[in-house]
Amino acid sequence: MTKECITPLRRRMIEDMTVRHLASETQRNYIRAVKTLASFLGRSPDTATAEDLRLFQLRLNATHVRPPTINATVTALRFFFGVTLDRAEAARHLTFVHEPRKLPVVLSPEEVARLLEAAPGVKYKAALSVAYGAGLRVSEVVSLKVSDIDSTRMMLRVEQGKGGKDRYAMLSPQWDR
Repeated sequence: MTKECITPLRRRMIEDMTVRHLASETQRNYIRAVKTLASFLGRSPDTATAEDLRLFQLRLNATHVRPPTINATVTALRFFFGVTLDRAEAARHLTFVHEPRKLPVVLSPEEVARLLEAAPGVKYKAALSVAYGAGLRVSEVVSLKVSDIDSTRMMLRVEQGKGGKDRYAMLSPQWDR
């Protein structure tokens, strides 16, 4: 967190999040959501009523905050009121916003070939091929080692991927091109 003076309420929330092993980025987001609520209220967030929270959520909607941000804020406030303050009933009526799922953009085989041909070298072409073929994130590609490749099973071991989780990804049958 920052070097600013930490209130006992914030310290307690940080302790509650630490005990539950929430990731540091999640902790930052939860703290930010509670700070936003406090600035909306103009007073300490622990004094908020259910009606204050309803008005806050209406304000988020009115200012065109995107649904993922609203949903993350709802999760943070439910944690704050339910765990830190032990007043879950206050946040009970906060609702998640539905966002329609959109289909991902899928490149045609010709577009993929053009992308790979545009790579400046063999190393970059290999990284792009593995990333696209196995559906890896950039950070996962960067941390790959030769020992992570199981060519007999056509699998890649991805260590400490998103959320710090290990997983396996399938290699494309054409991964050696």
